[in-house]
Amino acid sequence: MSIKTKTTLVAVALSSLLSTSALAQLQNAPLSSPQESIAVATQHSESEKANALFEAIFMENVMANPINQTYLGIKQDYGKWNDLSDAAADADIARNKEQLTRLTQLDTAKLDQQALLSYELLKADLENTISDDQWRYYNYPMNQMYGVHSMVASFLINQHQITDESDAKAYISRLNAVPTLFSQLETSLETRAQKHIIAPKFVFPYVISDSKNIISGAPFSDTGKDSALWADAKRKINKLDITDDKKDLLLNEVKQALLTKVKPAYEKLITYTKTLEALADTQDGVWKLPNGEAFYNNALARTTTTNMSADTIHDLGLTEVKRIHDEMRVIMKKVQFAGNLKEFFAFMRDDKQFYYPDTDAGKAEYLAQAKSIIDNMKTRLDEVFTIQPKADLVVKKVEAFREKSAGKAFYDQPAPDGSRPGTYYANLYKMDAMPKYQMEALAYHEGIPGHHMQIAIAQELQGIPKFRKFGGYTAYIEGWGLYSEYFPKEMGLYADPYSDFGRLSMELWRACRLVVDTGIHAKKWTREQGIAYYVENTPNAESDAIKMVERHIVMPSQATAYKVGMIKILQLREQAKKELGSKFDIREFHTLILKNGPLPLDILEEQVNKWIKQVNSL
Repeated sequence: MSIKTKTTLVAVALSSLLSTSALAQLQNAPLSSPQESIAVATQHSESEKANALFEAIFMENVMANPINQTYLGIKQDYGKWNDLSDAAADADIARNKEQLTRLTQLDTAKLDQQALLSYELLKADLENTISDDQWRYYNYPMNQMYGVHSMVASFLINQHQITDESDAKAYISRLNAVPTLFSQLETSLETRAQKHIIAPKFVFPYVISDSKNIISGAPFSDTGKDSALWADAKRKINKLDITDDKKDLLLNEVKQALLTKVKPAYEKLITYTKTLEALADTQDGVWKLPNGEAFYNNALARTTTTNMSADTIHDLGLTEVKRIHDEMRVIMKKVQFAGNLKEFFAFMRDDKQFYYPDTDAGKAEYLAQAKSIIDNMKTRLDEVFTIQPKADLVVKKVEAFREKSAGKAFYDQPAPDGSRPGTYYANLYKMDAMPKYQMEALAYHEGIPGHHMQIAIAQELQGIPKFRKFGGYTAYIEGWGLYSEYFPKEMGLYADPYSDFGRLSMELWRACRLVVDTGIHAKKWTREQGIAYYVENTPNAESDAIKMVERHIVMPSQATAYKVGMIKILQLREQAKKELGSKFDIREFHTLILKNGPLPLDILEEQVNKWIKQVNSL
């Protein structure tokens, strides 16, 4: 999803950046000359043509992707899965090349500022996608973090809404199509295996366990609770305003699909996974892959939208770890802890006062407190924002079928039409990995003012193309998330020194990611070395360290985005404060960061520089 550009762009349109007084000045400006009016009309015409093309390209790509259609609330291919075949991938690249040809026929000299920005972003997106096709097989389509095996259940449960009988039929159609989907998955995995691209051995027990979980319980067995899919289908279909007879017919079709299609498909996939596991090794970094160094360097460039090398990122991480350790020592003295930092880490990690009980009641208390933190932040947003999302946010625990392998927490975007809220998922599989003192930072990052503010607002923006509303740059998105953990401290939150320690521990975790991701993929660290670095340098549970290192291994470069993005946003903010002085308004700065959707970091810097110049000219 990350895109990197190096082009120099004009910043956003004046109307999205200037204050009310500035707009008044524009409204009172003298009339343009006839020649200027003609130029504006020509620009408007070419920009309209460009915006129509941006929309057409976006929709062409969406309509080739049933999964994305569902995320966007489009039901044209509601009963289908994505085509995972090489033929489909070839068709995607051919379509992108044809789109790039159409795009570059625009006369960029006649585009207005926003259209020019959109043009350059889309051009870079298409060029990078086409270029990156050389790395088509350089991923693990089935792993502990994500994959088709777990996506089937999580997608149907969380994304496939059933509001009428036809939606239920589409749900059943997707269940019946699982064997074909898994057959394509197996073919793609086999192709990778022939190219010596196989996930490390530790991945496979997770995949097998998650797959078995999905086909456990009724109707797959005569005993136990309803399986996740069966419970989901019953809940959704029983809410429909149709006769009981029709509900029974639909549920019978669901049951037959689960028993005759879904269960055999998963059993076959599990068998194949075991044969693949026998071929896997314990080498973890992508350096082991053919031309792996070039692949990783490209991945870093796409993720960070910078030219930072692996060595530069590694050294930045080491520097940040040292700085944060020093700030933690200040807190250690504030709470009068007698001991060194490592002993303080052990105290924070092991003392029971910092954890909810690992019971249903304890998990419910955690979720209630997380909601309370977010609700309190909602009441404070006007202090730091001039815009807020319309979409609601809910807090949920990660579902049982995937909680063992899923990450600590994550965010799921709302439906653009308002039919589904944004969701902050907390993984409560092991409560000793979810300390109370990290709750504030985690809620701010995943919920408000973090991902929900940024992503929901982007989706709701007016006047920019859909590819910018629904696209993303990892360094921008995760950089904003980590920055959103930081600035609530400036609002007087994190009043408890322990919660402030939690904030720092979360930032420390992201600093360590710079070290470990590059360590594993560029410096040939082992999984065990990566785990040891986290355990030695952070207060987090060892289970956290294991999950994080395993995430690094299957998602090379992704985890470097957080600190790189946060540091850039903070640098830009400090630059703006220095150059604007008393004219600096944190609310306007945050509005600037969010009101144009996700951007590469170099383009974000240009936006801020333009804004500084405009404000200083008033």
